[in-house]
Amino acid sequence: MNKRNLIIMNPCSGKKRANKYLTDIVDIFTNGGYMSTVLTTTKRGDGTLYAAQYGAEFDLITCIGGDGTFNEVVAGLLENDKRVPVGYIPAGSTNDFANSLKLSSNITAAARDIVSGEKVPLDIGSFNGRKFSYIASFGAFTQASYSTPQNVKNMLGHLAYILEGVTSLTSIKPEHMRIEADGVVYEDDYIFGAISNSTSVAGILTLNPEYVDMSDGMFELLLVKSPKNLLDLTEIVHMLTTQNYNSDKLVFVNSKEFVIKAGQDVAWSLDGEYQEGCEEIRIENLHHAIDVVINKEKR
Repeated sequence: MNKRNLIIMNPCSGKKRANKYLTDIVDIFTNGGYMSTVLTTTKRGDGTLYAAQYGAEFDLITCIGGDGTFNEVVAGLLENDKRVPVGYIPAGSTNDFANSLKLSSNITAAARDIVSGEKVPLDIGSFNGRKFSYIASFGAFTQASYSTPQNVKNMLGHLAYILEGVTSLTSIKPEHMRIEADGVVYEDDYIFGAISNSTSVAGILTLNPEYVDMSDGMFELLLVKSPKNLLDLTEIVHMLTTQNYNSDKLVFVNSKEFVIKAGQDVAWSLDGEYQEGCEEIRIENLHHAIDVVINKEKR
């Protein structure tokens, strides 16, 4: 008997490049023993709705889209009692989560990797109860993903993020934060902060893979202190680009839980999607919360 595969596809992701391969994708899954059902998202939240409402009826859920679409699918999956493995065909403008997993950027190759892949348990984050796949961030770099219109992302791709990131770094106002991790308090003015489970952040920053394990029950905290002058800024940029976090301008630690006190007007980004700020935030690592199907040979 064929296994059942629910394909949840965002037809507007990236440059809509996955759309022309949909028939090929279905054929690949059919040849791999899966009978596929395709649902396309039409508005924000549809991915969560589909995964929550129908996911338990399937043996596999395949997400086609960007990290925001994957975020929605994961959130819906976690509403089900049945643990359904998820495959990810990255087709967004910037695919940080997919890059960290070393998933193929070739649409059909990514589909074949799912068919022949194995389940790997991964950690997921909780931001005051709202789930995220790989990053919660504030400050510079973070606004590009939700402030840049989709048609501009489609035209410029990574360039849209890079331009926004460079602009943000020089114009962003610092935010005063108090963050507690493993009983240690970090309090200062920061121009950027990220609690992540990824080696790639907004397609701009890259964390050293030696420090990132996506299934170890821990998240990495990176804080960038507000530079006092151009010399400070130059040092910060150098440290980030060389992946050297041994600087008094940076904070880099890992923990399974973070308690944050911040201004209510501080906007956050969860996997590139807007999250309204609040005065007290609890971010937790949900250890081995989901199973992602990947080709282990390519990791």
